[in-house]
Amino acid sequence: MFIGPHNIEPRVILAPMAGVTDKPFRILCKQQGAGLCVSEMTISDPRFWKTNKSRHRMDHDGEPDPISVQIAGTDPQMLADAAKYNVDHGAQIIDINMGCPAKKVCNVWAGSALMQNEPLVGQILDAVVRAVDVPVTLKIRTGWNAENKNAPVIARIAESAGIACLAVHGRTRDQLYKGFAEYDTVAEIKSMLSIPVVANGDIDSPQRAREVLDYTGCDAVMIGRAAQGRPWIFREIAHYLATGELLEAPPITEVRDVLMDHLQRLHVFYGEEMGVRIARKHLGWYAKDQPGGTEFRSVVNRASNAEDQSRITKDYFDALAA
Repeated sequence: MFIGPHNIEPRVILAPMAGVTDKPFRILCKQQGAGLCVSEMTISDPRFWKTNKSRHRMDHDGEPDPISVQIAGTDPQMLADAAKYNVDHGAQIIDINMGCPAKKVCNVWAGSALMQNEPLVGQILDAVVRAVDVPVTLKIRTGWNAENKNAPVIARIAESAGIACLAVHGRTRDQLYKGFAEYDTVAEIKSMLSIPVVANGDIDSPQRAREVLDYTGCDAVMIGRAAQGRPWIFREIAHYLATGELLEAPPITEVRDVLMDHLQRLHVFYGEEMGVRIARKHLGWYAKDQPGGTEFRSVVNRASNAEDQSRITKDYFDALAA
């Protein structure tokens, strides 16, 4: 699958997730077999570009190609300017967020709220595509609610505007992440378009990835929550799609080593205080379903410095391995 000049191989993509898909996590998922990793959304308002949060989100030094940066907002010119700014700072693909269901995003008519205003969608896509000389992609949901599943209309607008690839989450905005993703709408969109279409939502195993690709005819799958604490899911899916064989689960020693590397990257990238704080959610995901995981989280979440956090984590996983 190509997005502009970029060959996305394997056809397994890390979904953009605010507060999760930062540079340390994107690098890790690339190492674990993701064909593309999309950044957490960056705000289009230039007043916030110099904040610590935005500087971290726009940092791509040392990140493997291709670098995909998601932007969010409602004003066409502001989004166009944000796209140019991010391209100037390393972005090789610009992704537009029309899929986020969060209230704080939708309440300002960004994210999936934009799907209610089809003319504005067209204006935004036209402005961003014209503004940059890199491929522009779009992420949407099936619609605003069950009565307004207008994703096929948005898909036509996107293709006409020159969008290079479309990702579709198989839920409406009002579903948030509840219930189950449906792929009939995704399959309908794929049958309509000539550009690549990526299926997203509830893809949490190699077998599920194969089923969704076969059912929808899509060009790739996008993995979000299933990668939290399980970044090796990318290589598992890639191997299964290529061979039809399931890889064995990684041994606990490998899980430990992956996590320790992740911790170190977080501490270096954010600095000790913020890195320790951000690492806590990842530690919870890695320890989920492990013996004594609840007790481990209770202890490690009290660690206030990088040395203690790393030591407690290593001791816990060493004990599991033994």
